[in-house]
Amino acid sequence: MNALRQMHLNLFVQPFGHHEAAWRHPDTDVNGLLDFSFFRRLAHKAEAAKLDSLFFADRLSTSRDAVRYGASGGYEPLTLLTALAVVTKRIGLIGTVSTSFNEPFNLARRFASLDHLSGGRAGWNIITSGTDAEARNFNLEHIPEHAARYERAREFVDAAIKLWDSWEDGALVRDKGKGIYADSDKVHECNHRGPHFAIKGPLNVSRSPQGRPLLVQAGSSENGKEFAAEFAEAIFTAQQTFEEARSFYADLKRRAAARGRRPEHILILPGLCPIIGRTEEEARQKEEELAELLNPEYSLIMLSQRVGFDLTGCKLDEPLPPLPVGEVRGHRSRTELIVELARRERLTVRQLLHRLAGGRGHRTVTGTPEHIADMMEHWFRSGAADGFNIMPQLTAGGLDDFLELVVPELKRRGLFRTEYSGTTLREHYGLPQPENVFAAGRADRQRSSV
Repeated sequence: MNALRQMHLNLFVQPFGHHEAAWRHPDTDVNGLLDFSFFRRLAHKAEAAKLDSLFFADRLSTSRDAVRYGASGGYEPLTLLTALAVVTKRIGLIGTVSTSFNEPFNLARRFASLDHLSGGRAGWNIITSGTDAEARNFNLEHIPEHAARYERAREFVDAAIKLWDSWEDGALVRDKGKGIYADSDKVHECNHRGPHFAIKGPLNVSRSPQGRPLLVQAGSSENGKEFAAEFAEAIFTAQQTFEEARSFYADLKRRAAARGRRPEHILILPGLCPIIGRTEEEARQKEEELAELLNPEYSLIMLSQRVGFDLTGCKLDEPLPPLPVGEVRGHRSRTELIVELARRERLTVRQLLHRLAGGRGHRTVTGTPEHIADMMEHWFRSGAADGFNIMPQLTAGGLDDFLELVVPELKRRGLFRTEYSGTTLREHYGLPQPENVFAAGRADRQRSSV
């Protein structure tokens, strides 16, 4: 592999940490969930370490049980990222927005605005949503079928791209003398019409610094992988083992190449949930402290939501009961991962809950900075990852441990940048500016007429 190749690191911001019990830890400030200064401090720390981006997930529902036992509720991602754009300079800003419960014009406008406000640091994590609880907040009784959600998502993203590209580079003239603000030949009506959307356009925001936001995707089902191969420029994935990660990595690169894309222009970034100690003993002690704070009743509620089946009556010290995975309408790939994990390692329900508590199915790792850097380097150099979505199990102290202990070790090995070389998120990822679909069409017509 190229000796100059370096890994990409994003901070997946879960305010208190990705462990289910992180909010109960003695070091956690439980007032931070709606305290902007708390998020500003996290952003400044990540930017000082030269991380590629901040990443915010989103879910469009909660429940009385969830708020009783777990820290739930918080800022809408794009609102928070817009505020963080003002107090940061270089770090990327990736927000999750669902294609199932939004419209392309509104979303394209919001992301174009964020890209302008941040100087080209916006990214869109594209999800289809996957629970009935979310559907019931948007006039539906059940979430649409898996394939139907991805059909809508494909059209949604295609329409959004047309809207972002409806203004070409150089469309703004701003000639006061001639009274010409924009070159109307470089501003286009989209005239999109499909099964789900009819949009005339153009967008009422001019082309943003990156042309369009970085497109990110997190699904690992068959539909999700095909969608990613077509649109995604970065993929956040959950892989438990090196062999699974390497297989996923090769599969996505192959699918992208089959669609005429360059494989290096689609970055695979598995989630990594670390607990770090200066010694193995210290790391294990931190892990045990979090495990002792778990509430099995809450963990069963969370597991039920993830797999789409009610498991709240399961006996904790027996194996996970058989689940009809093929009937899953929602998060199918995550359900398959959880069921396979329980089967492969012969876990009881209690053991499975402990394994999932730290990262909801993402790879959890406990150890010294050197141990964690070794694992990251192995995956990176051996065709399993282009970098990682970092998900500290405990934010209080755990984030500092990663930034102050692991990141310097990665830099010492030449695996991570010591300084930003660009100003946009695409530049951080080493990705080109996307070609404008309308400008490309005009160029093709000109070539064919010669």
